[in-house]
Amino acid sequence: MLTEPPALTLVDGAPRPSQIQIDAFDGVPTSFVCDALGGFAAMAPQVAPVGFGRDLECRAHGPALVAANSPGDIMGTFGAIHMAQPGDFIVAQAQGHQGCAAAGDLVLGQMRNAGVVGFATDGPMRDYDGIVAAGLPAWCTGLTPNSPFSKGPGQTGGAALVGGCLVTTGDMIVADRDGVVVIPFAKIDSVIAQLPEIKSQEAERDANVRGGFKTPLDLEGMLGDGRARRQVFTS
Repeated sequence: MLTEPPALTLVDGAPRPSQIQIDAFDGVPTSFVCDALGGFAAMAPQVAPVGFGRDLECRAHGPALVAANSPGDIMGTFGAIHMAQPGDFIVAQAQGHQGCAAAGDLVLGQMRNAGVVGFATDGPMRDYDGIVAAGLPAWCTGLTPNSPFSKGPGQTGGAALVGGCLVTTGDMIVADRDGVVVIPFAKIDSVIAQLPEIKSQEAERDANVRGGFKTPLDLEGMLGDGRARRQVFTS
């Protein structure tokens, strides 16, 4: 016989980035972080700034606090509000369920009161005007007025798959209008070390484009060594 799971499981003891590590990502674009992680570190593009950022400045960074929820339920998210430390970024798994909201304005207001800096979920949200008024940066898959349950089972403080990314409590989250990027805890220092060079290279490329640069290809060289070829057009 299957044992009934608890409504909520709280997982303690996850590592947490230092304040120095957290501050290193202040103002850093998500694209720079992705470059430091081999180009692929962002959640699926369906997880986007609520309202596409038109009314709410969606830019935040902080340690992930993961809430794993059952489809249509937000018990794990309630646990995250209880466990949150100031500066945390709550990431709530909805298991891709799109039938009801994964959070609304009251939940975001409670997060703000707990010192949370941002919220991301692979489900939709509701109460858009209230979300804007709450002022907490949020990322989701869209909007729906349907309401969730809070019966569980849910888990807070562990890990979950959200937007195609495995997110573990203590990972670093960097999010802006381009999306949400996950930095595994073990790679935080490596990413920080690469940021100055990435920033320098990006500034150089921007300056070149403003100066008229128009192609990154050495086409003649490619034709010469066989990496490219020409052929006659035929209809």
